[in-house]
Amino acid sequence: MNNICNCQNCHNDLCAKNVFIFSSLNNKEIEKIVSLIIRKTYLKGELIAIEGSNLDGLIIINKGKVKVYKNTYEGKEQILYIFSEGDFFGEKSLIINQEITYNIEALEDTSVCMIKKETFKTLLKEYPEISFKVMEELCMRLENLENIIKSMGAKNVEVRINSVLLEFAEKYGKTHDEGILLELPLSREGIANYIGLTRETVSRKISNLQSEGIIEVIGNKKIIIRNKDALKKSIE
Repeated sequence: MNNICNCQNCHNDLCAKNVFIFSSLNNKEIEKIVSLIIRKTYLKGELIAIEGSNLDGLIIINKGKVKVYKNTYEGKEQILYIFSEGDFFGEKSLIINQEITYNIEALEDTSVCMIKKETFKTLLKEYPEISFKVMEELCMRLENLENIIKSMGAKNVEVRINSVLLEFAEKYGKTHDEGILLELPLSREGIANYIGLTRETVSRKISNLQSEGIIEVIGNKKIIIRNKDALKKSIE
């Protein structure tokens, strides 16, 4: 069961300033948006939305990570997106009254901020630059999805795995003395569901990358990318 509270009770009252679509606004404008936000929290594994339901506004990830996925006809899970702090979803509900065609699940304990549909429409009229930010983010999201589809179409499984490691490194990687420290947002099985492979294949290929010295596995979901250029070269 999720908890609901006003955004003013959040430990970071100006967290909205860290959201890309609001980045062009000043503090006074951000404070106005914060006053309109409803905050909810979800436990790891809890469903935020299910396929066939309606979202009543724009939902922004304040803290944590979520996965967006569909269940295939074969009963398998196909992950479409991984959203983390600052990302948003529900933008379609702002334009048309349409049921969502995917499920959204918290990958870890997650806090979200929601702005009701009619409220957000009013904000777009008052601050048209937000519209351009939303479009920019959606274009980047579409490009990323196209890259995933292209990667899944590749016969070479190394290309798929190396591409997703580079994607995660770009979004979640941190500078480390030995390269890039990366805490994977998904398990081996989750990665397999993301790029259309089996868990065994993903584990085997990650082990191969470690044997080649390109990465170092230092925990269940942590790796160090030692040679990012080698990963890039392999997908060219």
